[in-house]
Amino acid sequence: MAVQVPSRQLFIDGEWREPILKKRLPIINPATEEIIGNIPAATAEDVELAVAAARRALSRNKGKDWATAPGSARAKYLRAIAAKVTERKTELAKLEAIDCGKPLDEAVWDIEDVAGCFEYYADLAEGLDAKQKAPVSLPMETFKSYVLKEPIGVVGLITPWNYPLLMATWKVAPSLAAGCAAILKPSELASITCLELAEVCREVGLPPGVLNILTGLGPEAGAPLASHPDVDKIAFTGSSATGSKIMAAAAQMVKPVSLELGGKSPIIVFEDVDLDKAAEWTAFGCFWTNGQICSATSRLIVHENIVREFLDRLVKWTKNIKISDPFEEGCRLGPVVSGGQYEKVLKFISTAKSEGATILSGGVRPEHLKKGFFVEPTIITDVTTSMQIWREEVFGPVLCVKTFSTEEEALELANDTHYGLGAAVISNDLERCDRVSKNLQAGIVWVNCSQPCFCQAPWGGNKRSGFGRELGEWGLDNYLSVKQVTQYVSDEPWGWYRSPSKL
Repeated sequence: MAVQVPSRQLFIDGEWREPILKKRLPIINPATEEIIGNIPAATAEDVELAVAAARRALSRNKGKDWATAPGSARAKYLRAIAAKVTERKTELAKLEAIDCGKPLDEAVWDIEDVAGCFEYYADLAEGLDAKQKAPVSLPMETFKSYVLKEPIGVVGLITPWNYPLLMATWKVAPSLAAGCAAILKPSELASITCLELAEVCREVGLPPGVLNILTGLGPEAGAPLASHPDVDKIAFTGSSATGSKIMAAAAQMVKPVSLELGGKSPIIVFEDVDLDKAAEWTAFGCFWTNGQICSATSRLIVHENIVREFLDRLVKWTKNIKISDPFEEGCRLGPVVSGGQYEKVLKFISTAKSEGATILSGGVRPEHLKKGFFVEPTIITDVTTSMQIWREEVFGPVLCVKTFSTEEEALELANDTHYGLGAAVISNDLERCDRVSKNLQAGIVWVNCSQPCFCQAPWGGNKRSGFGRELGEWGLDNYLSVKQVTQYVSDEPWGWYRSPSKL
């Protein structure tokens, strides 16, 4: 399918601008390994311009144009963006699929979610007005107190390549709803749709500087953004190692950060399940988005009484997944995002083998695909808890398996990780599901499913999976500062000191 990739520049202060150093990076289609275009590569010089534009956007007309405008005024822009995204859904989905390799059906779903997320935060922006000056109940009648919620200011948003436009929207929509001005730095491995978001913002007349979009490499564009003294907050989704560096940079200026980092999430399958339903959710939980999900339930913990039959069923489901170019009808697994990622996934698999694990299924390039960064969905058994495959995030279609005999043992295995993003439990005993949900050390728990995500519900992790919550009202709070205003309402003097007039 011929997809024309638009040639774009950086988006700064409401205009397309060539990078100061005129550098560009190639765009590689992961399904064909062909160069299909290029993106501008921002550097620290461009970050300076974008941050200055965002600062101006906040202070223009004493803030009345954006930061202190009614939430209903900002909501109009968010709704207009949602409408444009919906209008361009087919084109944006094709650009997403060709850029990051996800199946076209998935990409369409993502773009629908993008529009839905902008709509949702338009509603919350409108609701902000009514929540201003919320009274605080005090124990002294001589004082009255209320709370104001104000935008944090200029925010740097650094986003990943697995859901390029959707993950950007998770940050852009609430930050704009709150009245912040933002600089978005998407991953250099998949930036096309984020640059198209810039075009959408231009078309709807978003005030200049409210959203600036800088594509480029992490060290050259992301790092100067994270450490910039005029950026008031950084919100980052990506690897734990990069998250750590962003925290360190922010710490120098006591700058707030919210981090959504890696995961090694468990899925516990008890012995009372419908094997086919459980097998499909297990496959979906690890192989959806080509296995490249921070919350992937990539550690299967299955009851020993059903392990043989369950794995037999799971292998059949897995072998039935259509692996192909993302544009082929019915594709359910595309390539991983890049050559580097492909090599990394295969190295995880070969290390597991050398450490004594068994590759039950997959683990290789599909025979019918000679080009592209394709890896068959992989199931690995005979795993011990000290193996790399059990402990480290693969970010590819690789599932490792252990068995358990008791609920306590299942929970011990599930919580045996530095991460704490997601977890799933599958059982027909809902009381047990409830118990297990309470004891799983994760920010998100799925019962009798894996991976559903709704922009109304909070998203984020514990432990090394980061902190802060995106989505829902929590996502808006990420970009708001809380101000207490307290007034003395009595006509009487305070009376703490002796009045000089009475001496």
